[in-house]
Amino acid sequence: MNRTVPSTVGSSRSGGGAARSGRGGRRPEGSTRRGGPSRSPKVRRGGQGRNASAPKEFALPVTHTAPLPAVETFAGLDMPDRLKTTLRAEGMSAPFPIQAATLPNALAGRDVLGRGRTGSGKTLAFGLALLARTAGQRAESRRPLALVLVPTRELAQQVTAALTPYARPLRLRLTTVVGGMSISRQTRDLHAGSEVVVATPGRLKDLVERGDCRLDQVAITVLDEADQMADMGFMPQVTHLLDQVRPEGQRLLFSATLDRNVDLLVRRYLTDPVVHSVDPSAGAVTSMEHHLLHVHRADKQATVTEIAARDGRVIMFLDTKHAVDRLTRDLLAVGVRASALHGGKSQSQRNRTLAGFKSGHTSVLVATNVAARGIHIDNLDLVVNVDPPTDHKDYLHRGGRTARAGESGTVVTLVLPAQRRAMNRLMSDADITARETQIHLGEAELSRITGAKAPSGIPLTAADTQPPSTTPQAPARRRRPSRQRRRSSFNAAA
Repeated sequence: MNRTVPSTVGSSRSGGGAARSGRGGRRPEGSTRRGGPSRSPKVRRGGQGRNASAPKEFALPVTHTAPLPAVETFAGLDMPDRLKTTLRAEGMSAPFPIQAATLPNALAGRDVLGRGRTGSGKTLAFGLALLARTAGQRAESRRPLALVLVPTRELAQQVTAALTPYARPLRLRLTTVVGGMSISRQTRDLHAGSEVVVATPGRLKDLVERGDCRLDQVAITVLDEADQMADMGFMPQVTHLLDQVRPEGQRLLFSATLDRNVDLLVRRYLTDPVVHSVDPSAGAVTSMEHHLLHVHRADKQATVTEIAARDGRVIMFLDTKHAVDRLTRDLLAVGVRASALHGGKSQSQRNRTLAGFKSGHTSVLVATNVAARGIHIDNLDLVVNVDPPTDHKDYLHRGGRTARAGESGTVVTLVLPAQRRAMNRLMSDADITARETQIHLGEAELSRITGAKAPSGIPLTAADTQPPSTTPQAPARRRRPSRQRRRSSFNAAA
C-alpha cells in the first residue's frame, strides 16, 4: 500500500427582537466512559453518561385543536390535480411519514411544528402545501406571497430545485435570494414579480432594506432548518423578517432538533401549531451505521488516503477551509479524484464542484460544515469525519448526507487518542450507538468497514474532476486583416 503521503490531514484539536402581539394572542418572548477501546471491535451505547451541559429540548407546545389524521396516499390530499399528476411523474407514489402527518394540516392552513432528520422528506412536506395554497394567485412587483427561509446557499438552491417541477405546472414563479450571487439579477426577478421566494436571512434583509422586496403580502412563511439558523446567529435577521410578514399568516417551522434556540421562534410566531416528530431528537436512523475508528496521529493521513481511494463516492468533513484545500491537493497528487467545498469558494465554483460530485467525475468531496446541510446526493453510502465535529448537532447533520429517504449508509469518524473523551461525550449527547475499532495500518478491518484501498499513485489535476462543459462553443470570428496586411497583399499582387 502507498504510505508515502505526507501527514497534513486535519487539525490537531483535542476533543474537548422585540416582542409583538396579535395573530391569535401570540405571547411575547420570555425568556462516560474512561479509557480507549481494545483492538477488537465492540459496541458502545452512546446514551450512557449524558453530558449535563448539552442543549436540552424545550417542552413542546400543547395543541388545543385536534390535528387532522395522517394520509396514506397523495390522492387523499386536497391539492390541485396538476400537483398530483406531477407527483406521479416524479415517481412519488406514497408520502413519507412527515409528509403524511403534516400535509393535511398544512393544506388546511394550520401552523405546523415539524421535527425530522435530514433526508426525511421535509422539503415536500412544506413545499407542496405552500404551492397548493398559493396556486391561482399572482404576485405584484417586489411583493412575494410565500417565503421560505433557510440557513445556507446550498440549501436554498436545493429547495428551489426540489420545488421547481411542482411550481411550473401551477405557473408559480420562484426566486432564490442568497448571498454570493448577483444581487442585481435577484432584484430584477423580484421587480418582475415572484410568488415564492426562497432566501437566506442576510441577503433578504439587505433587499428589504433597499426597498427591492416587501413582505407585507407574505401569507405563508416556512422556516427550514430553524435550529441551524439559530446556531449561526441569524436569529435577529429572522425575527426582523418575520415581524414584517402578514401577522395572520401561516407559519411552518421544520427543524432536525428542537432545543431552546428554537423555542423563541415557536412561542413568538406559531399559534396552536400541529406538532409532529418523525424521529427522536437525536435523529438516529436504523439504516445508518456509526463507526468510531481510533487511529494514531502518524497513521491518520495514510488512513484517510486509503478511504478516499475506495470505489464509490464519499464526503469527508474537516474543520477549516485550509485543511480542506490541503487534503484535496494531497489526494489529487496520489490519483484520487477529489474536490474542495467550503465558504471561501465562489458560488459558481461551489456549483461546479457539486455538479462534478453528483455526476461522478469527482469521487471525493472534501468539505467544511458548509456541506453538512442542504446537499442531497443520491446513493451516497459513506460520510467520513476526518476531524470530529465539536457539537452533536453537527455530527447528525454531517451524517445526514447519507442514508437518506430510506437508503442505507455509514458514518465513520477518525478519532485521535486525545479526542476520545470529547467524542464519547458527543456521541452520548447525540444518543447514537457506535461501533469502536482500533485501526492499524495493514489490517483488513479498515477495508471491511469503508472499502479502503491503495490509491493509483498517478497524479491528477483539478480539471480531471470537472464534468465536460455542455455549452456549445461559438465559431471563431474571422478577424479582418490589418491595414498593413492588406497593403502587403496588394503590393504582392501588383
